Amino acid sequence: MKQIALDIGLAIGPTLKSFFAGPNAAALEHLELWLGNKASASTRSPVPTYLWGGEGSGKTHLLKAVQARLREQGATVGWFDASVPEPAPFDEHWAAVLMDDVHLYTAAQQHAAFNWFVNAQTFQRGVLSAGSLPPSELKLRDDLRTRLGWGHVFELQVLSETERRAVLRQAADARGLFLGDEVMDFMLTRFSRDLGSLMELLDLIDGYALQTKRGITIPLIKSMMAES
Repeated sequence: MKQIALDIGLAIGPTLKSFFAGPNAAALEHLELWLGNKASASTRSPVPTYLWGGEGSGKTHLLKAVQARLREQGATVGWFDASVPEPAPFDEHWAAVLMDDVHLYTAAQQHAAFNWFVNAQTFQRGVLSAGSLPPSELKLRDDLRTRLGWGHVFELQVLSETERRAVLRQAADARGLFLGDEVMDFMLTRFSRDLGSLMELLDLIDGYALQTKRGITIPLIKSMMAES
């Protein structure tokens, strides 16, 4: 059965609290300690951190969660991913730079990323980056690849189906929703199994169920998708 990858936006942005760590607890703990609070910003370590893992392992979730936390602390942050053809020049007022999907960077993007990295080191700013491969296997220019792997490196594991089910159940319970086994099976077989997408889907289902005053069933989900 073909899976459907939903192109939907986040109703509530990713947070560290909403990240189900599972086998990735060490990476989450590292980021929590690194972020600290606004008062500790001046002593935040400039040693870079690199996250790598397969699709759906939570790399982008964690980067966006860090971005959100820093903004909550009143900091400005540089963000750069493979969809940005020409990123902004480095800003010395940034508290950190975040670079996602580095394995997809073009030659021009690699040049810009290297410039960001060098400036971040000069101004003692943190660098958090992510890609699908370990640093040594990245098909990037040597000077960028070695810098990405210079500091803390964490491999993120994709959650098992049992863990994804547990997260969905926990998230549904927190909303006061009941997800029957058949609904859970439908969500996991018909839609993207990426945990972030599943959480977004649950938000949509919750809103649609409230709007239509119906319980969460497979026909309700099909009706929602037909109207989207």
